[in-house]
Amino acid sequence: MVLKLLYPLVKYFTVFNVFQYITFRAAYAALTALVLCLLVGPWMIRRLRELKTGDAIRVDVPESHLSKTGTPTMGGIMIIFAILVSVLMWQDWNNYYTWILLGATLGFGLIGFVDDYLKVFKKKQTGLRAGFKFSGQTVVSLAVVLLLFYFRNEHTTLLYVPFVKTPVVDLAYLYIPFSVLVLVGFSNAINLTDGLDGLATGLVIMVGITFAVLSYLAGRADYAAYLQIPFIQHSWEISVYSLALVGAAVGFLWFNAHPAEIMMGDTGSLSLGGVVGVIALIIKKEILLFIVGGVFVIEVLSVMIQIVSYRMTRKRVFKMAPLHHHFELMGWSESKVVIRFWILGGLFAILSLSTLKIQ
Repeated sequence: MVLKLLYPLVKYFTVFNVFQYITFRAAYAALTALVLCLLVGPWMIRRLRELKTGDAIRVDVPESHLSKTGTPTMGGIMIIFAILVSVLMWQDWNNYYTWILLGATLGFGLIGFVDDYLKVFKKKQTGLRAGFKFSGQTVVSLAVVLLLFYFRNEHTTLLYVPFVKTPVVDLAYLYIPFSVLVLVGFSNAINLTDGLDGLATGLVIMVGITFAVLSYLAGRADYAAYLQIPFIQHSWEISVYSLALVGAAVGFLWFNAHPAEIMMGDTGSLSLGGVVGVIALIIKKEILLFIVGGVFVIEVLSVMIQIVSYRMTRKRVFKMAPLHHHFELMGWSESKVVIRFWILGGLFAILSLSTLKIQ
């Protein structure tokens, strides 16, 4: 909106020339989302408490979590609101990636909202039935992937692997099921990780910053040629979206840090996971996503290993899954688990950026 309304005035006031720069708009998108969360947060927390949206704590989690009973959930509404307003203010409305990302955010967020609503207001402990939840995620993912396939470029169906300059295979029509699997998988990965105060939020911030850098570079023909990465025309606008996401997550973390005043719920975790997956698909970092979001991947693997081990041997590999609960039961405090997982997430982010030159 700012670009559309104010940049044309540059012929009268040269100061408005600044609105054409991606870096300027991305920075202010982050700041806008951050301020919105800080302003809306206290009101939303009070309102959610009045509506008694406190989520019941499962009986199978560490005993220390019982103190979280009654903490308002559905805080993802705040995150989505901040992202939408910020993006509509600062991103280019003529860029179709803007609308695909907004649609993905709302689509995955709606599934999470229904799940949270059933848990909180209808008192269904399991929320949305697993089959319905998976089907909803698949439908939203398929809609997004078909749009990307419709607007495809020369790189869309090619599969790039970190540390390798050239694509390893052209997926052709297999791109569609592969991409759907990536989106469904990663939206659930963040959902599984969101079990400790600030854990998923802090990790999303690192992933968002990493993708802001990568999308900016992929959208610049000169930088892409120098780094020998695929040039995705118009993708630098995604850096605005990525930093809006980062700003919203930082603002939410203000209230979500231990001891949390609010939890994001499935409304936030599914929408964040889904949209991060979409960004990876657009800038051709589908495989790198598993490094950028390495902690999320480890959390999912811990659950899978636990299930397979128990079904085959009736023994558990971990004291509890996902992995963050295992370390809690080993005696680590919640804050120590979160900070150490953040450190690991930062290392994965650095490793991901290093692939720009190590190939």
